[in-house]
Amino acid sequence: MGVGKSTIGRRLAERLKLPFVDSDEEIQKAAGMSVGRLFETYGETHFRDGERRVIARLIDEKIKIIATGGGAFVDDETRKLILEKATAIWLDADLEVLAERVSRRNTRPLLRGKDPKTVLSELATQRNPLYSQAQLRIQSDAGAHEETVDRILKALAE
Repeated sequence: MGVGKSTIGRRLAERLKLPFVDSDEEIQKAAGMSVGRLFETYGETHFRDGERRVIARLIDEKIKIIATGGGAFVDDETRKLILEKATAIWLDADLEVLAERVSRRNTRPLLRGKDPKTVLSELATQRNPLYSQAQLRIQSDAGAHEETVDRILKALAE
């Protein structure tokens, strides 16, 4: 959350001349409601089931850059699917950078009414061991997103 998955994904797709898809946007289109509304109405378990189906469809289509929500890779089935059929890139960032970025908007269901730094720290503790299974780990710092894209391209070339 706040690491720049969508922004960096779009820029990476442009540089590689590939299509870009944000799985959250695809979920919203399929459900006819926002991610926040899906969470509120049906809960996280239902959301993750739909997310998995959307990601499976996106991976089975033509090659592209897919930005997934931060919780997608935590789901065992979704993570297995991604690791088997795609190249997973973990965009990692310092807690301070993430907290500053997420404080710019109030659209994140997991942060509503909570201290962003506390939530992000708890999520990192839970998720980072799973994220570490990604084929690539790229630091996304407070610098320009293009620098992160450059790091990804370099890692993909190695």
